[in-house]
Amino acid sequence: MKGTSPAIPDQVDVLVIGGGINGISAFRELALQGVDVVLMERDDFCSGASAALSRMVHGGLRYLENGEFRLVRQSLQERDRLLKNAPHCVSPLPTVVPISSWIRGTLPTIAGFFGARVKAHRRPGLMIRAGLLLYDLLARHSRTMPRHRGLSRAALRKMVPGITGSAVGGVLYFDARVSLPERLGLEMVLDTEADSEARAFSYTEITGIEAGKIRWRDRLNGASGSITPRVVINATGAWVDIVGSAIQPGANAKRVHGTKGSHLMIRNPELQAALGDHMVYYENHDGRICIAFAHAGAAMVGSTDILIDDPDAAVCLDDEKSYMLEALANVFPTVRVSEEQIVHTFTGVRPLPVSEQGATGRISRDHSVDVEPAGLQPFAVLTLIGGKWTTFRVFGEEVADLALAELGRAREVDTYDLKIGGGRNLPTDACERTAWINRCAAATGMSEARFSVLVSRYGSRAETVAAFISEGDDAVLASAPDYSRREVLFLIEHERVREIGDILLRRTTLGIEGRISAALTSEIAALLGAASGWSDEETSEAVARFNETIQHRHRVQH
Repeated sequence: MKGTSPAIPDQVDVLVIGGGINGISAFRELALQGVDVVLMERDDFCSGASAALSRMVHGGLRYLENGEFRLVRQSLQERDRLLKNAPHCVSPLPTVVPISSWIRGTLPTIAGFFGARVKAHRRPGLMIRAGLLLYDLLARHSRTMPRHRGLSRAALRKMVPGITGSAVGGVLYFDARVSLPERLGLEMVLDTEADSEARAFSYTEITGIEAGKIRWRDRLNGASGSITPRVVINATGAWVDIVGSAIQPGANAKRVHGTKGSHLMIRNPELQAALGDHMVYYENHDGRICIAFAHAGAAMVGSTDILIDDPDAAVCLDDEKSYMLEALANVFPTVRVSEEQIVHTFTGVRPLPVSEQGATGRISRDHSVDVEPAGLQPFAVLTLIGGKWTTFRVFGEEVADLALAELGRAREVDTYDLKIGGGRNLPTDACERTAWINRCAAATGMSEARFSVLVSRYGSRAETVAAFISEGDDAVLASAPDYSRREVLFLIEHERVREIGDILLRRTTLGIEGRISAALTSEIAALLGAASGWSDEETSEAVARFNETIQHRHRVQH
């Protein structure tokens, strides 16, 4: 199969453990400096918390309550960079905040800002407007979207039909969304491997250490070996303590305490119509912020924030579903949503720093790096703590600079204006894009409508996908006719696919759209099995692994 990775080397300057968005970012940064770097990920790239975010690319309005002004400013700057560097994946998201009172709750909100423990209360409109004024101010140097504005009661109801009658008004502001965060991480891997000698390996786990050599094992084909690095970057998120103990036996410092965030994908036409193009950012009775917006053919609703000890045990439980549905009913009281309309669930674990804060919402979402110079082991260890998806570029930059210092090297290039994957050479002007689509469609004998769909999925890489499709006989998938067999074969041969879920959950939106079926799984398994040279038994085993993932981690039966 094309795209198979080369052998893992015996020695390397930097080993990045963890192929989530922050590990990939550090990997990319180091590779661009010419560093000999290898990345190992236990599962597929961006398959953990990096696949389970709320799809928001945002400054973190709520973080202002904790006084995290630097984080908000940095996040807003990175949000605006992503709108420019990844326009195929990241787009503006108009956001509506319903307000139940303009004044009531002001004193408790102020007291909470200064660290006092206060009872759960509704945030007053006065404080929300004040926060958004600061939000706009912090984004002034990189601004890509309009400033916020207030909404009257009538304007709110016109913008979001069916919203609770208890709202006295609202606020409209702008953040951004990412259509498929897993794809953006993958494209960074593909870009990096195409532009350097660096290599990333999926489904490769760390099993321990012996005589200063880190042992690894490929979880799918059973291959194993060891690698000797000069620097190790532990970018495993909620698993950093587990991995830290594996590569530094005897280390028992607890750095991270994970909190579980679950989301629901709900197919309810009335709810989707009410949301329209807006996200609704609302409070539950306990003060927890919830969100709802139309996404991937359904309505995405989230999220929870629950402390969890074992990140491998994170799934969306029934009480979380009830919590989110109850909160949704409070803000859309006339929209009837049933549990049967939930077509997909997903859960991630936020790798928050260990904290004495009682409420999970008070724990910082900022990031930091623990640096342990070579000592008991012959390599330095950089442990990544915390972080949010929006700030992956700057976090990776900071980590890479620390690794460069350990290697005695200096930074040569930066990624501030570096386009990502399908964002490269993608026309942003509407007229230019239309002309480009027409030219590319004609060159491949494809209809303009079909090529436009490929652009919506792959950005400028649609040109390469279309060329591949045109090179052979093609037919639509029987179970998903908006995809074709050769489009899926392109993903298999060129996008590091090794499991069925890589396609259905991370290279496409078929999973989050709630379109998984036994027929679709079998169709994809047949294509992947043939391309990978699997026996019938191996194909059946792959199907069984995927079904277990869907039923356990995404709570979907098919």
